[in-house]
Amino acid sequence: MHPSNGRSTPTRPDEEELAARLRAAGCVFAEDEARLLARSGASDEALAIMLERRMAGHPLEHILGWVEFCGLKLDVGPGVFIPRQRSALLVRWAAELTLPGATVLDLCCGCGALAAALADAVEDLRLHASDISGAAVGFARRNLARVQAECYEGDLFDPLPTALRGTIDTILCNTPYVPAHRLRLLPYEARVHEPRSSLDGGPDGLDIQRRVARDARDWMVPGGHLLFEVAEDQEVQCVRLLEDAGFRSWSRSLDEIGTTVVVGQAPSAVPAERRQ
Repeated sequence: MHPSNGRSTPTRPDEEELAARLRAAGCVFAEDEARLLARSGASDEALAIMLERRMAGHPLEHILGWVEFCGLKLDVGPGVFIPRQRSALLVRWAAELTLPGATVLDLCCGCGALAAALADAVEDLRLHASDISGAAVGFARRNLARVQAECYEGDLFDPLPTALRGTIDTILCNTPYVPAHRLRLLPYEARVHEPRSSLDGGPDGLDIQRRVARDARDWMVPGGHLLFEVAEDQEVQCVRLLEDAGFRSWSRSLDEIGTTVVVGQAPSAVPAERRQ
């Protein structure tokens, strides 16, 4: 107690108290989140604000300012899509298909998580990343600075330099794939605090994939690979749209993390009419 004013100083909540308050607010992983908040190094005042924001439904990753993905600690913040752990399958499969020294494009890159994780798994990649969100590209530049990636702001392939045409070995593409009519079913924190453009895939969730598949071959080397993450019920349709665009296509699912990846391989030889 302060003798000058007679008021007691609030004590800093411990992990158990933080977990109890988070649990009461409906946080499913209250204990894990409490541990991260308690060990964030925040001052008492900052911790109180962080707790209130989380209880109000703000994503924990936006509050902390980072997300762990594929063993990496990556910067992320308000208004930017938060990488999902299920996307590790896309990285794992891309690593199997990508040789050291390859040219890689992380399309719809968000904070650059896929490119960063692939660079951690495969040596000496020449990395490029693009996103329509300037905020996302800002975070991607920070997260990819150590691997000297080139980052671009714009719609899909539009901001890429023409010198990249025909040179890309692997395209990682975690495009929005939630059907528009299902957006209302997403968790509150995603619906309210992540940009709609990073979630809304149009009527069937595959609008952006169709646009990518239509234009990707012009940017790829013969035999290069394009990888999409999709929902389980979109698997067959996504394989078909890639085949319709001239790719050889197949898929892989991993039930433990609830994800499906569809791969398209560009033809080994580019028809003459596409080279003109």
